[in-house]
Amino acid sequence: MRELREVMHGLSRVKPFAPALLATLVLTGIDAMTPPAAALIVAALIMGYFLRPSPRVKRESKDSKTEIHRNEAEMTILDILPDPVVLVDSRRTVLAATKAAKDMIGPAMVGRDLSQSLRQPQLLSAVSQSFQSGDAQHLETQFSGSLARTFDVHVLALNHEDPARRRAMLVFHDVTERLKLEGMQSDFVANVSHELRTPLSALTGFIETLRGPARDDAEARARFLSIMEMEAWRMARLVDDLLSLSRVEVNEHVRPQGRVNLTELLKTVIATLAQTAQERGNKIVLREGANLPDVTGDEDQLVEVFNNLLSNALKYGAENTTVEVRLDAVARIVDIAVPGVAVAIRNAGEGIASEHIPRLTERFYRIDKGRSRAIGGTGLGLAIVKHIVNRHRGKLTIESAPGEGATFTVQLPEFKTP
Repeated sequence: MRELREVMHGLSRVKPFAPALLATLVLTGIDAMTPPAAALIVAALIMGYFLRPSPRVKRESKDSKTEIHRNEAEMTILDILPDPVVLVDSRRTVLAATKAAKDMIGPAMVGRDLSQSLRQPQLLSAVSQSFQSGDAQHLETQFSGSLARTFDVHVLALNHEDPARRRAMLVFHDVTERLKLEGMQSDFVANVSHELRTPLSALTGFIETLRGPARDDAEARARFLSIMEMEAWRMARLVDDLLSLSRVEVNEHVRPQGRVNLTELLKTVIATLAQTAQERGNKIVLREGANLPDVTGDEDQLVEVFNNLLSNALKYGAENTTVEVRLDAVARIVDIAVPGVAVAIRNAGEGIASEHIPRLTERFYRIDKGRSRAIGGTGLGLAIVKHIVNRHRGKLTIESAPGEGATFTVQLPEFKTP
């Protein structure tokens, strides 16, 4: 009985917020909430509609300081919600705020005019409009700072027959990541369209030429057909990489469970690329540290990772130089508190300027687009590598400087017997 009384008492404290809770439930979506949060809000709604404020509460509300303290106490029940929530009166004085709101805007906001904490004219105007019309307002606004964030803000009018008792609740939902993903998706579609359009335009142009001016020119036909074949293979590689990237992204959250011997795997990859290295006058050297454990991984995907990295080391390195592949056991993977194996692939060549390094794993990012296309690059290889390494719960690091070559290091967790 004691526990039941405590629950009922806690719910009765949030009954004044029933309309706002209903709006929060609708805006957030019950499926997106944890069961306790959804259950608590539903229970509070029931209490809000069936219980009336007591005369004692009405008397207390006449004292603004008492009301602020009471509202703050009642608002703490909403601290379970991930989104910041702020309650203001018709003078835009902040009566209460959840912990998430105080963390975002500042703890000193309660008891002050909202404009002193939020320099957002559009948002302040929406609050005023909500009080004037009695209707909910919705807007998108940005908060500047060390990390700029974008929020969907819903201003919910809590109407009351007494104008002095009218309230508005502001619910902030962070949409920064969603907008970022939408932007990336848009850029990705634009890049894919461009990458496919370029070889298709070339093929169309050569076909028209072969039908016209070069129809009877055997030498021109042979040259154009060779270029057309190259462009067709380029499109095929792009499609293959797109499919590979799609497969990796779909399964990125599922960690592989296989056992892989990296030494044997790398020997196989090196043998596959031996002819390419020989044609450029390069040599691939494998150096192994002591006591190398096996790693947890998907063998086919790891072959793709190291084939990609070694191919890049040859393509973008200097001719007649050595590409070094070094394996070492590590006691602790960078940023991950587990032991594993580090595979460092180092070439000699032009190197990479520091401003390019953070973006190398972005889709279609190229330092020299013309050179990359000329040697058959699709701009997706390192993006695929990054996603595969992430799926393996590993770490990819890149070190380089102009004129000093580049070192790509992949660290993978060691295999643990279940």
